[in-house]
Order: sequence, then structure tokens, then C-alpha cells
Amino acid sequence: MSQETVKWLNTMTLIGFTEQRGHAWHYRADAQDGETNHYPAAIPVEDVRRRLFSWKVLEGDVTSTATLLDDDGVGTLTITDPDRKAMLRPPGALGPNDPGAILGVFKSGYAGHDYAQWLLEQVAEILDDELAIGSAGLLRGGALAWVSIEVPETITTPEGVAFRPHLLATTSFDGSVATTYGRKVQLVVCDNTHAVAMAESGQQIKVRHSRHSQIKLADAREALALVHTIADDFAAEVAQLSAVHVSDGDWARFLDEIAPLPDQQGRARTLAQSKREGLQRLWDHDTRVAPWRGTAFGVMQAVNTFSHHEGTVRGMARSERNMLRAVTGEVDALDRTTVQSILQIAA
Repeated sequence: MSQETVKWLNTMTLIGFTEQRGHAWHYRADAQDGETNHYPAAIPVEDVRRRLFSWKVLEGDVTSTATLLDDDGVGTLTITDPDRKAMLRPPGALGPNDPGAILGVFKSGYAGHDYAQWLLEQVAEILDDELAIGSAGLLRGGALAWVSIEVPETITTPEGVAFRPHLLATTSFDGSVATTYGRKVQLVVCDNTHAVAMAESGQQIKVRHSRHSQIKLADAREALALVHTIADDFAAEVAQLSAVHVSDGDWARFLDEIAPLPDQQGRARTLAQSKREGLQRLWDHDTRVAPWRGTAFGVMQAVNTFSHHEGTVRGMARSERNMLRAVTGEVDALDRTTVQSILQIAA
């Protein structure tokens, strides 16, 4: 991980409830500009506003200028596209040396969702005595933001799975995600994100970036229900999956399904072999997975942990990839596919 990434994670993300879950893996006191980004309890709303959302994304024209060479010398041609607009991070938004940036270019009907309004003011509507901000942050140069609403206490199931239910509220100005309010859990032992893999619906609320987009109070109350119901739903899923026995033969067949070995030697076989060895090591020895070895829950945890911490990452830092997977629902789809596969094999 680059020093630039370390600096960003320690200044542009805020981590709460560290008395419950400990420091984030990226914690570096010397990279925090004199103000820690870790909070022993809940993160104050005003700290999120001051430290992350004190600036507003601006709209600008999409203009292109070309240099022309003609008989009269050098000239320029400038054309503005009336059907598109740019979303801009203003200079100084992320610090005194920030030159500003173009976050995204969209059709004229696109309507950005202001971070403070959609991730703080809207979220404030669903906060109650049992919910508070557990994390918040910016990614992609400020083009994506999230706020996580959590219960104060970590929950531990009879199977020994310690987790923290939360509502993940996120939006973007680069087109990567719609404004989304989704229910998630974070496993304390591994910092992995899960949803309820066996649920068919009710996992999230999405609001598109359009002129007519809005979230009503009824939607906010529904989002509140998402937080309070996920603890029971996830605990029930852990119990159900932990009761499904996965034999050594089942596990071998599962590996053949998700990481088949090509007959010919080469890069594809090397990658498949590396994935199989990584999953086998987690299954047999790693404290993030091995306590649930021999169960369907252990299989889901092995695949999720491998993808989260060891799988190949291209074009971005692992931390950014992991947050994006949580936001876009990719991690939910991975869990769902894993569960469906192992339940069929172990049936």
C-alpha cells in the first residue's frame, strides 16, 4: 500500500466504536495530521461534516479547446457541449494544496446528491437512541462517500460469530453508484463485510441521480427498520449455515467448482492453484475461518475472507476495492453465490 493511500485512509476516513472493534488495519498515528481519525465511541455528526463534508461539489460546463494551425498562424477552437455537464471538486476542498478535480461528466439531467444533505441530514432522520455513526469516509478523490450507522454493542451468536449490524449510506459523483441505503454486517474477527446471503429482498433502498430524486421520511423509517432487523436475520443465517455439515469431500468438490484446474500448464492454472491453496490455508488454519471449518458458514467465510484480504486487486488500493464491493453489492452477490453452491453440494 502506497504512502499516499495510508495518508488518505488516516485523514479522509473516520472510524468509530474502536473500544468495541479495535483500530482499523490502516491505522497510522503519524499520518493523521495531528487529529486522530479513530473514535472510541460514536463519531459526532458535526465531526463528519467538518472533516469530510464541509465542501460542495460544483457543476461546470463541458468545454473542449483545440489548437488550430492555418495560413494566418496559430488559433484555437472552443466548443461547449450543451447536453452534458461536469461535476467538480473545487480547489482546496481536500486541503490547502488541493488543485480541484473533475469527478465525473454526465448528461444534463443528472442531479448530484450533496454529501451533507443525503448522508448526514437524511441519515439524521433515522438516528435514534440505539443508533450512531460508526464510520464515514471519502474515496476516489472525493467522488464517492459513505456513512455507516451502527448499533453501539457488538453482537455474538451462539456459534461464536461476533458482528456489528449497520446501515451503509453511500452516494457518488462519478457514476459508480446510485445513492444507496443498505443493511450490512461487519465481522469483528476479520473486518469483512457481509449481508444476509439467503435473503431475496429487503436488503437496500436505492435513489437514482435524477432531477426528481428524493427520499421520503417513510423511506428513512424503512431504512431504520433495516438496521434493527438485520441482527436477528444474520444471526439466524449463521445458525442455519453452521448446522449444514461440509465434509472433506464436499469441500474438495466446492474447490473444483469455484477454482477448477485447467489441464494445461500456464498462467490460468497457476492462478487457480494459488486460489485453491489460499482457500485451503484459511479453511484449515486461519482464525478468521477455521473455527467454523466443516460448516456451510465456514465456506462462506473462507471465500469472503479470501476475496477481501488476499484476492487479486487491479487498478486501485485494496481498501478502496473492498469498500466499493460493499457499496455496489458485489460482496453480497459473492456470498449469495457461495451459499447457493455449497448448499447444493452438501445436500
